[in-house]
Amino acid sequence: MLVHLRPCPPRHSILSTRFFTTTSTFQHENPLGLPRRPPPPQMPRRAGPIVKRPVPNVKKVLAVASGKGGVGKSTIALNLAFSLALLRNPTTSSRLRVGILDLDIFGPSIPTLMGLKNSGEPELTEGGAILPLTNHGLPCMSMGFLLPASATNDNIDTPVVWRGLMVQKAVQQLLFDVDWSTGGEGLDVLVIDMPPGTGDVPLTLGQLVTVDGAVIVSTPQDVALSDVRKGISMLRKVSVPITGLVLNQSYYLCPTCITPSPQYLFGKSDAFYATAERLSVPVLGELPLVAGVSTSADGGWPYVLGASKDGDGERQWKETMGKIAESVSSSLGLR
Repeated sequence: MLVHLRPCPPRHSILSTRFFTTTSTFQHENPLGLPRRPPPPQMPRRAGPIVKRPVPNVKKVLAVASGKGGVGKSTIALNLAFSLALLRNPTTSSRLRVGILDLDIFGPSIPTLMGLKNSGEPELTEGGAILPLTNHGLPCMSMGFLLPASATNDNIDTPVVWRGLMVQKAVQQLLFDVDWSTGGEGLDVLVIDMPPGTGDVPLTLGQLVTVDGAVIVSTPQDVALSDVRKGISMLRKVSVPITGLVLNQSYYLCPTCITPSPQYLFGKSDAFYATAERLSVPVLGELPLVAGVSTSADGGWPYVLGASKDGDGERQWKETMGKIAESVSSSLGLR
């Protein structure tokens, strides 16, 4: 049975909400059930140029992608967003305004990583735009916030059973119908956590939105690098600039050893660097395998903001993530 969304009556005079339903009223044109708004940009039915446009109230858009799932892309996207938010705008001397958008329609991770599981549906503005949820001082939006709860008031296991057209429309609404103008100001950069693969979501993003950069995440295994090559090729075909590669789980440092040496549990990084050189893509950094990263992700807080007992691995992970954020901000023209 297909499930989708339609509007419900306003909860009060200013803000309203929407919920899943099984009727067919807005099945294809309005999968998120938003009030009637100007339609988002559409991909033409006939061959012709597609005019890309910026995301409203966002200066720069950064996609974090990986051709393959399970490489830690969402965790890196989250921590990169917070690392960027710790940097300062050289013009205003204030910290960069950063948001994160989870575009994984079928397997959203940001609600868990942000500590916002079962947080309830986001509210709407008077104009019918979705208001992001905020935790740890950073606004975010995800399909996971829009899923109906089960009888146990838990929506973690609620599936989205949609075909391609529904997915495409939902992505357009998440891109163009979210109000990022928190406090009257827009974002300096929106970090988009992409789903794995080269399907409807990355294609819709690349064709409709002006994307200013993309960070590609991989692990050392050949099977991951194969998907990285495919992902980079697809992004280049839709004119998305590749900012650089990040190698996750590159090595392990024993946290209790006096002089720990790198242990390459998933193989050395030679093939990764060879791939980067062949594709002419810079390597932004290598992140070690650290137990606290998984613990923080399950606990709903960014690893870069907390303290753990992971020894040299923690220090190297956070220092490397900080350098990646600086490289990204420079590439986007934010520094």
